[in-house]
Formats: sequence, structure tokens, C-alpha cells
Amino acid sequence: MNIIIQDERYNVVSEAIIDAFFMLSKEKDFEKITVSDIIKRAGIVRSTFYNHYENIPALIEDIEDKTINDIFSILDTFHPKNNVDMCRSYYLILCEYTKDNPFLAELLRSPRASKFLEKTISMFHTYVNGIINTSNIPKEKLDKYSYMIACTIGGTIGVLHKWTTDNFSTPTDVIADILTQTFMTVLFPFMP
Repeated sequence: MNIIIQDERYNVVSEAIIDAFFMLSKEKDFEKITVSDIIKRAGIVRSTFYNHYENIPALIEDIEDKTINDIFSILDTFHPKNNVDMCRSYYLILCEYTKDNPFLAELLRSPRASKFLEKTISMFHTYVNGIINTSNIPKEKLDKYSYMIACTIGGTIGVLHKWTTDNFSTPTDVIADILTQTFMTVLFPFMP
């Protein structure tokens, strides 16, 4: 019982640190956020921060992983069945998540973007291979299908990157329509 309470407290403090970082990232570039900024905003002491994270880069790494996991959670709810509206709703959710997540938006605009994109694409590749390996796709089509999915993922990330660097100047629904049209044209016709 005591271990569960400690784990709960640990998770609550981790969330407070991450929330503080998110709030601060709305006010300034995340490369300029300090441990002092975070502990003041989270209402914790310095040693508590260091019990959770070695330094700010470790915190950023953890937040990147959390962001990618959030995107995977969105993907897990998406199961297109020849339905453009369902596809569009997925892309709307993804676009809204990107726009509402100051860390992700700033990250996509920052010099760290290439590292994050590489990490994301690698994790997506593993994710997609897991889906493909449990699907009913004939073996002769697996390789081609895998490349089509990689193309769609890369294109989606590229569009989101451009959209964030343009400061979301294009309306969310237009971006979702572009991504939907790409998915429905490139990948969906070849889905089993």
C-alpha cells in the first residue's frame, strides 16, 4: 500500500513539473526555461525536481516521449473503414492537439525538431510494423504497404512542421482536409 502511495505522489509531482514546463513554454522559448522557473511554477523545491529529472534536457526528453505517446493514443482510436469523415476527424484531433500543445508547436519550430522528428518517425515505424505484422495483409503486399504508411506518416509530420513554422496561419480544418485528402488518395485505396 505504501509503495502505491509513493508511486502516486511521484506521478503527481512529475505531472506538476511537466505542467509547469508547459505553462512556461507559453511564455518563453523552452530553451530559456530554467530549473528555478519550473520549481517556482510547480511549487516544489529544487531537490524534488532533481529526484525526478537529472536536468532540463532530461525533462524535455521525457516530455517528447509523452507527446509521442499521446499521438499514439490518438492513433489507437483511429480505425478507418472507408469513411472520409472518420479520417478527417482523426486529422482534426491531431491538428488541434498540435495547436493546443505549446511544447509540440515550439519543438516543431526549434532546432531540436529534426531530432524529435527522427525519434517520432522511428517510433511510428515500430508502431506500424506491429500493426502490419498482426494484419491480414498478404506477404507480397507488406513491403509496399509499409512504405506507403511511412510516406503518409512522414508527410503528416512534414505538414505539421510547416504549419507550426507558419504560426498556424492556415485554419485547422484546411490542414485537416489536406492531410485527409493525402491519406485517402495515397494509402486508403491500398488498405486491405
